[in-house]
Amino acid sequence: MISFLDGILEVRQTTHVVLNVGGVGYEALIPLSSFDRLPREGERCRLLIHDLPREDEHLLIGFATEDERSLFRRLLAVTGIGPKTALSALSGLSPRELKLAIAQGEVKRLASISGIGRKTAERIVVELRDKISAGEALEAAAGGPSPSDLKRRDAILALISLGYKQAEAVRMVTKAVPAAAEDLTVEEIVRRALTG
Repeated sequence: MISFLDGILEVRQTTHVVLNVGGVGYEALIPLSSFDRLPREGERCRLLIHDLPREDEHLLIGFATEDERSLFRRLLAVTGIGPKTALSALSGLSPRELKLAIAQGEVKRLASISGIGRKTAERIVVELRDKISAGEALEAAAGGPSPSDLKRRDAILALISLGYKQAEAVRMVTKAVPAAAEDLTVEEIVRRALTG
């Protein structure tokens, strides 16, 4: 299996690239989220690869980050989702937005992506909601971890340990502490979430 390709970017299109690796041109499909991170044609480029050998074709799917590749693989595990639909999902929303939509059960937002209908969006939420960790969901909501984000994440984990579902815990904490929580302790955030 091919794990990554490192070479000269010969062709740079919104849906695919061709990398010249030692004189061999490898074509790889890419999501729009990876396209934005590509260098110019003629420059050196490294892509992480998801290798899909099949009877009738051999697909290489390229990603700029491990986060994108990991999310693509999770999407492939959903019943009825193939590589084209998974690529569509990563092209319709950024990985951060996609994780947030899944964690918060935003079926309507997922269904707005080209190639994903309501039933597929519901299946994505049902099958992947528990596979998006509380930390990932919180980072997606916040855009990156800060001290207050880490406190909120710990509060979410505390609620999950009390038996709440992950998406419900995220909603409770977000509702209880909509702004930064630097001056609050984790215990105070949990108390507010439980009483709010």
